[in-house]
Amino acid sequence: MVGLGLALSGCTELAYYRQAAAGQWDLLQARRPVAEVLADPATAPNVRQRLETAQALRAFASAELALPDNDSYRSYVDVQRLYVVKNVFAAPELELEPRRWCFPIAGCLSYRGYFDAEAAQHLADALRADGDEVYVADIAAYSTLGWFADPLLNTFIHWPTGRLAELMFHELAHQRLYLADDTAFNEAFATAVGHLGAERWLVQRGSAREQEEYSADDRRRQAFLQIVTASRESLAAVYASDQSDAEKRVEKQRILAELRTRYRELKQEWGGYAGYDRWFEQDLNNAKLAGHSTYHRWVPAFIVLYEQGGRDFTTFYQAAEILGRLPPPEREARLRELLTVRSPSMLAHIPSIAGAGHARNTRCSFVQER
Repeated sequence: MVGLGLALSGCTELAYYRQAAAGQWDLLQARRPVAEVLADPATAPNVRQRLETAQALRAFASAELALPDNDSYRSYVDVQRLYVVKNVFAAPELELEPRRWCFPIAGCLSYRGYFDAEAAQHLADALRADGDEVYVADIAAYSTLGWFADPLLNTFIHWPTGRLAELMFHELAHQRLYLADDTAFNEAFATAVGHLGAERWLVQRGSAREQEEYSADDRRRQAFLQIVTASRESLAAVYASDQSDAEKRVEKQRILAELRTRYRELKQEWGGYAGYDRWFEQDLNNAKLAGHSTYHRWVPAFIVLYEQGGRDFTTFYQAAEILGRLPPPEREARLRELLTVRSPSMLAHIPSIAGAGHARNTRCSFVQER
């Protein structure tokens, strides 16, 4: 694609890495040890309480989930905005396969992340001008894969405890296992760890209110994922058909309109809960649906792997590492095989569709990511 090549070449590419390095440097420089923030009389009571909870979660992650015991999430930064980076997803008008960008260390990813919101918008505009559909996501957290000590951020510290646990465990899971050039594997693995770890925390340490809050959120999330997955499958069938492009466009709009209708019906069932309104209000297109698939496709397969290992996290990680060493075609075949496994104990953890992670894009795997 000539337009895409022009947008990401030469000085523009250098500017991208410059903003990524500057954004990461600023974040690291702004870190304050959590102990220092807690000891500061000026710290707001609600921030103090959430930091104390986060530190308990951090200790639990290493002691109970066998996640890395390092300095990540032992410092705090208020970035003075509601997101830390913006991720740009893109896909062709009549395809669900996302565009990919390749980076040192992290490998090839299905999104491109920016600290600089203006630069993210510039890329989004260039991609749209080149004919792609685009989704620009506000991202609350990301992981540097252990290269730096990632801090707690104001962008997610006030989340309900179950979701906060999921996010922290997810990001630490990226430090535990990460494959270059396989975003779907990485995100599904980390999403599974986050979900399973949050469940274990809530059972052992959570209050009844926190458990019910997380359960209600998870039920809504599964219902949301179910309608989105069904629509994505319908679109995939249309795009793979022998219809003309004009006919495919008509069918596409019908499917997306039907998806919106299904969501309105879900909202009524939820008593008006509007947590997914923003997701539906803008960029409901192939780029957004491609990003959804990236995060959720293999989650049930990893949960099966966890169950097969006796619900022991260390055993689970070892099995995932073995899986990760397979050549990509064999790895995908093994994941597909795991998706077919069902038992009563496994069904207790596996959602009714192929996806159990956050419906909202909230995390990433390196400086230039989500």
